[in-house]
Amino acid sequence: MRTKAVIGIWLSAITLAWMAVLPADLGVSPLVDAQGAATGWWQLRQQAVYLSGLWSIGLMALAMVLALRLPWLERPLGGMDQVYRLHKWAGISAALAALLHWAADESSDWIKGLWGRAGRPAREAVLPWLTDARGFAKDLGEMAFYLLLAMVAITLLTRLLPYKPWRFLHRAMPLVFLALTLHTVALMPLTFWRLPLGLLMGTLLALGSLAAVWSLAGRIGRAHSYAGRIHAVQVLGDGGAAAPIEVICALPALWPSHRAGQFAFVRFDASEGAHPFTIASAPGSLGRSDAGEPLLRLVIKPLGDYTRTLGLRLQAGQRVDIEGPYGRFDGRGRRQCQQVWVAGGVGITPFLALLEARQPGAAPAAATLQPVHMHYCTRDAATDPLLPRLRALCAQAQPPVVLTVHGDAQGQRLRPEDLEAIPGPLDIWFCGPQGLGNALQAHASGPRPWRLHRESFAMR
Repeated sequence: MRTKAVIGIWLSAITLAWMAVLPADLGVSPLVDAQGAATGWWQLRQQAVYLSGLWSIGLMALAMVLALRLPWLERPLGGMDQVYRLHKWAGISAALAALLHWAADESSDWIKGLWGRAGRPAREAVLPWLTDARGFAKDLGEMAFYLLLAMVAITLLTRLLPYKPWRFLHRAMPLVFLALTLHTVALMPLTFWRLPLGLLMGTLLALGSLAAVWSLAGRIGRAHSYAGRIHAVQVLGDGGAAAPIEVICALPALWPSHRAGQFAFVRFDASEGAHPFTIASAPGSLGRSDAGEPLLRLVIKPLGDYTRTLGLRLQAGQRVDIEGPYGRFDGRGRRQCQQVWVAGGVGITPFLALLEARQPGAAPAAATLQPVHMHYCTRDAATDPLLPRLRALCAQAQPPVVLTVHGDAQGQRLRPEDLEAIPGPLDIWFCGPQGLGNALQAHASGPRPWRLHRESFAMR
């Protein structure tokens, strides 16, 4: 809901600012007058070109700023995972608006074919120092438009490319934005630079351009990055190809620590780039290394091309770069609501950290926490390597955490309606497969509304 609300407010602000600078006589002319001149159609087409272009570049500016991973955006948007979700949908919406912009521009052939050129408004004046650049700016915008559509299509078809080439292509998005910024500045009518639209668009274009340059310089996340080393690596369970990997990282003293449930962008290989992994340990729960370095745990399941190779590639002593911590997945909610945790597969990792924070002697006071009903969904409860530790943590948690395990192999699949047996209003914290999350989301707006907090790690 936050994503839809932000995009809706963003587009509304641009639209209202555009309406404030429209000429007073716009819309007075009929679509086609008595002489057969399609004056109204030409005016409608012209303003559709302008408004859709403003929408597209405005949404792209939003996406560029969101890509900076600014920590102060986490509170209003619900965590860095939600910031990235908004970034993704702002980019998709910008591409749709660009498609509308292209269609409105191409509609001139349709109008000319039906009614001719009569009534077509004269070309509007632009900034004087860019008058001679109009042709170049239009051609540049067309090329950038096709690149934007291709990049968004590749992002949506996540299986089309592995992560590494996708990341390389995505790094070109700031260049596309800068090209479209030049296109906008060179072609936006001079009258549009009046208040309030001129101030709004000038601010958005400036902020987006600064963000694009910051990204191209490789500065995103630098202020929150820490160089550590791998303290220990262990393959859990039977050591098979699907077995999760536990990686203990030793970080420098400058590491600001984290809160249980947070995640970090972790880079084991400079050529691969950073991937988001949940920190699967509570602050201070692992103590420090012999050298006094704070330790934290990552539990990585081999789900993709990159993570499948980590069990063979990682070894103690190897460098690791960690950026963060990020996220607001704290497992807490309103006092009057019953707290319910739902984890599926590797989605158990934030809950392991939350459970460690409930152990006897942990830093947070038990009085600030609430009892929890926890549901863990796994492929096979008999062989799950994380389940024994999960049971032990739940058994000692304070306040208590009541654990229910759902094993697919045992025919114990969780259904959203199973949670209806829990009395009272529910605060549901979910991390796991997209299918189960979608089912919970659909049920959350049913006859008995739930408050669903959903961790989202689909960052491309």
